[in-house]
Amino acid sequence: MANSSGNSLLTGIYAGLTNTYSYLAAQNPNGVTLDSITKAQGDTKTYPYLNTTFASYLQSNFTNIDKNNDGIITSDEMNNLTNQMSTQGLTKEELTQLYASGASGLSTDTMNNILEHFDDMDTNHDGRITSAEISAYNVNCSRLEKEDEFNNKFASDMSVFYGSDSSSSDTYSLLSYRYKSNKS
Repeated sequence: MANSSGNSLLTGIYAGLTNTYSYLAAQNPNGVTLDSITKAQGDTKTYPYLNTTFASYLQSNFTNIDKNNDGIITSDEMNNLTNQMSTQGLTKEELTQLYASGASGLSTDTMNNILEHFDDMDTNHDGRITSAEISAYNVNCSRLEKEDEFNNKFASDMSVFYGSDSSSSDTYSLLSYRYKSNKS
C-alpha cells in the first residue's frame, strides 16, 4: 500500500475545498451562495479555474456547511468544515466524491486501495477514516509484510553449527571460523 499517506490524501482534499471556496469568494463579493456556486459551475468563461468536483461538493452539502442558515457560506464556516473533516475524518462516500477531482495528489491505485481497505482502516468503526487511521494501517501493513518476509526465510547452504559435507564448498556456518582447515 505504498504512497497512501493519510496526511497527503486529506491535505489535498482540504486544500481543494479551501481553494475552490476562495476562488468562488473572490468572484462573489456578496458571499458564496448556492446560486453563485450553481452559476459558476455552468459558466466556464467567467470561472475557467473552478474545480467543479469541489464546487459540486459545496453545492450538495450547502445546508450542512451553512450552519447559521443565512444562505451564505462564510470563511469561518468553511474553516469549521475543514477542521471538522480534519479531526473526525471522511466517510467512504465523501472520499469518493472528493477524490474524483484528482486534486489529492494520489494515484488511482492508491485511492482504490484506500477505498478497498476502508473498513480495515476505520479502527474505531465510526464510518470515517482520519489521516491517523490511514497512517496506522500503513504501518501495520508494513510490519506484517516484514514479519511474513522474516517467517518465510529459509536457511539454504547454511547451518547453525556445522557445514554439511554434502553441499557445495561454499557452505557456511556460524561456527565455520572455528573449524577451518589449516590446509593452504
